[in-house]
Amino acid sequence: MDRLSGLPRCVEFEAILDPAMFQPLPDDWVIGLTDVVQSTAAIGEGRYKAVNIAGAAAISAMMNALGTRRFAFMFGGDGCAFALPASDTAVATRVLAETAAWVRDDLALTLRTAVVPMGEIRRAGYDVRLVLFTPTEHVAYAMFDGGGIAYAEAEMKAGRYGVEPLGPGARPDLKGLSCRWQPLKSRRGTMISIVLRPLDAPTAEFRKVVGGLLALLGEGDHPVPPEGPTAAIVSSGNRLEALASAGGPLWRRRLAVAAHNFLGWFLFATNLKVGSFDPKSYRSFTARNADAKKFGDSLLLTVDCSKDLAARARAYLTDAEGRKLVRYGMVSQDAALMTCIVPSTQDNGHFHFIDGAGGGYAAAAKAMK
Repeated sequence: MDRLSGLPRCVEFEAILDPAMFQPLPDDWVIGLTDVVQSTAAIGEGRYKAVNIAGAAAISAMMNALGTRRFAFMFGGDGCAFALPASDTAVATRVLAETAAWVRDDLALTLRTAVVPMGEIRRAGYDVRLVLFTPTEHVAYAMFDGGGIAYAEAEMKAGRYGVEPLGPGARPDLKGLSCRWQPLKSRRGTMISIVLRPLDAPTAEFRKVVGGLLALLGEGDHPVPPEGPTAAIVSSGNRLEALASAGGPLWRRRLAVAAHNFLGWFLFATNLKVGSFDPKSYRSFTARNADAKKFGDSLLLTVDCSKDLAARARAYLTDAEGRKLVRYGMVSQDAALMTCIVPSTQDNGHFHFIDGAGGGYAAAAKAMK
């Protein structure tokens, strides 16, 4: 079953400025959501990678449970959102219950989860419209509009439509979930993360502010350099990846992950091709496939820019907020982090989720509050 069939696509992120690009989801679809509770506190303890792994876990688990990468999803730093036909509701509910249990047991974090029917969202006066952003032909990221995702998140946080975690020991299939790259250090001066929200559902005025911000930050750079990220010989995410893997005691899983990580580092350091795996091409597609820009009723950006440009962006947003057009939060840090889902190393359909290394979107959202 192709869960992306018939959905509109765009190759330029700026297409989100045109509401005609978005297509309403069918009435019988559902929205799945996750959110790490007290993520800013965990980030304050230095657990950036754990929060991002928890936020991406449900996407990886859904890919494995459905047996396909072809469904609509969005990563938001400390959580995610995805859209599925009603026929997948039972699978989504089970996966969310397993994922919340794993996050609780292995990451010592609390993951809120929910499944919200589209009919309930529309009855509340909101909608979920979608366009797929395809930075390359190999990956697709969902962009959501209509206020329905924000409404569903608020309902989840209020305790409605929640999915209860399963008991101790329950775990999803997280094959492919990893974080083996070095932090993406700023090359221009600072790495900014921005969360920009409308006062209610996105409006023409909100889109105008978004367009102005995108134009302004066009002077900045993508967090991942064009040639791709740098592999880490020993990644601080190895333990988290071992926790996400299955089979045998943790020490054995950590050893297997470390060995595989070292092999990857060697191949990337030497650009040695092995079979159909070309390290240079893989790194290039890692940069091109990465989701540094996201839209889910709110705009989320991570941009490498000069400190002067960061100051101009803040002034622009402060003015728009003062005119009661938007709400925003913005943080500066020295690097970004990347959390990855790699279903296979034999093709270019690997997904890379960007967040700031100094709190990122969670810290920006807290600054907005």
